Amino acid sequence: MRRFTKDNADPATIVEELLHGRGAVGISGLFSPEDIAEARAIVMEHSEQEAPKVTHFQGAAEDDGKINLQRRVWNLLAKGEVFSRMAAHPTLMTILRQFLGSEFIMGSIAANRILPGGPGQEPHVDYPYWDFHKPETHPIGLNGSFPMNAQVSVLLDPFTEESGATAYMPGSQKELRYPTPEDRFYDTCARMTGEPGDVALFYGVTWHCAMPNNADHDRSAILIQYLPKWVKPMEDMPAALSQSFIDAASPDMRQLLGLDYPYPEVLDAAKAGNTEGRT
Repeated sequence: MRRFTKDNADPATIVEELLHGRGAVGISGLFSPEDIAEARAIVMEHSEQEAPKVTHFQGAAEDDGKINLQRRVWNLLAKGEVFSRMAAHPTLMTILRQFLGSEFIMGSIAANRILPGGPGQEPHVDYPYWDFHKPETHPIGLNGSFPMNAQVSVLLDPFTEESGATAYMPGSQKELRYPTPEDRFYDTCARMTGEPGDVALFYGVTWHCAMPNNADHDRSAILIQYLPKWVKPMEDMPAALSQSFIDAASPDMRQLLGLDYPYPEVLDAAKAGNTEGRT
């Protein structure tokens, strides 16, 4: 995985790597140790005693009784201001405006905590391509030449091969399809390793999965999904946020929440004059 720092994270170079290179990059220096400690404490608090929350691609966890070793914490924007800072970090916003369009939105922000012994996931692609194992349910001719997803993982714990650092298939984003056993994913995959505070940024059609955590510590990260403005988000974040949060949202946060994008709209009740782009 090609690595950058906050100071040399050139957006054009990173976009080229996401689309035509290995499909994933690492960026360090975006978040302070204090940010990471605060985020991790909140994630631990909300994942320690709660029942398992909905997640996807749990793989063996559902079959061998280890489902509680992978835990999700949703609605993070309502659980701490640090998560708003992470989601709208200026470096990420600059890169993603080139990758997904200047008015891109956020589809989800959640924490994924995999405890020691957690079995990881099956190789997959991410929303809105997540069920591309059923290609007939998607438009004909859909391909990976233009992105409809970007994924950011903010590492809260050391991501090593032992702790289950995300595995990915370099270059797999160039051909939009689901991985098959014939692709021998586990024989040729690379890993998104890093230290707490590092960011893994990747194109979500790159085949990837969490690997088993064989370390003696948690393997936790903040997972942020970004989408073009016209893709239906996976998580209805505005509905889960207080009105005071919405009222105080910065322009970047309003963009990420899709608050300034009017569709879908009840056109029978639309305001007169609000007709941009309509014929």
